[in-house]
Amino acid sequence: MSAPVALFWDLDGTLLSTARAGVFAIEAAVREVYGREPDITELRTAGLTDASIAALLIEQLGEPVSDETVSAFLRAYERDLPRCLPMREGYVMPNVEAILDDLAGRDDVLNLLLTGNTRAGAHAKLTHYGLIDRLDEGAFCVGPGERAEIARAAVELAAGLLGPGAELRPFVIGDTAHDVACGKAVGAQTIAVATGPIPLEELALSEPWALLEELPPPEQFRALVGLD
Repeated sequence: MSAPVALFWDLDGTLLSTARAGVFAIEAAVREVYGREPDITELRTAGLTDASIAALLIEQLGEPVSDETVSAFLRAYERDLPRCLPMREGYVMPNVEAILDDLAGRDDVLNLLLTGNTRAGAHAKLTHYGLIDRLDEGAFCVGPGERAEIARAAVELAAGLLGPGAELRPFVIGDTAHDVACGKAVGAQTIAVATGPIPLEELALSEPWALLEELPPPEQFRALVGLD
């Protein structure tokens, strides 16, 4: 029997789109923590962790960046996010629900998050878009650090779930070059989907194992990752 498949899913741009509703929570956090009106029109957040976004904004405001200031900002953002998500008409990406439902209950598949969102931020988004019962565990942003650190935490989690000595076939599925890079850092096959803000041609430059316009229907997805 072949080794179990571990699917590590990015969140924003891969599983769902908030239609940038998270920006409202970021702006609210700036006002709450610093009492100022932010200008984030030029801020590109795709592929960045929540902690990296917080650090960039704090630096932009001319305030000191530290673990403490980043944490304070993130806690404010997490408080505001649930009420901000309904401000835009986001959606679940094509075939996501069908794939997750198709793979549910299989003992040869692990579906785990590998996301730059904090745990609370991811939980709010998954809850709002009705995915929380399909996928709620994984590795998250817990503070400053490279995305590869989150990927290593995801692999360790998967290994722990499978038990001592178990092998796995890891796949990282995401919509940015950051996802591809972190997948390569842990020896995973990387699947890049152009459902986020990064066009297919730009994603191709990161040289993923597989490059897709969007996630395929369940049968094709199973074939892609070597499942019967």
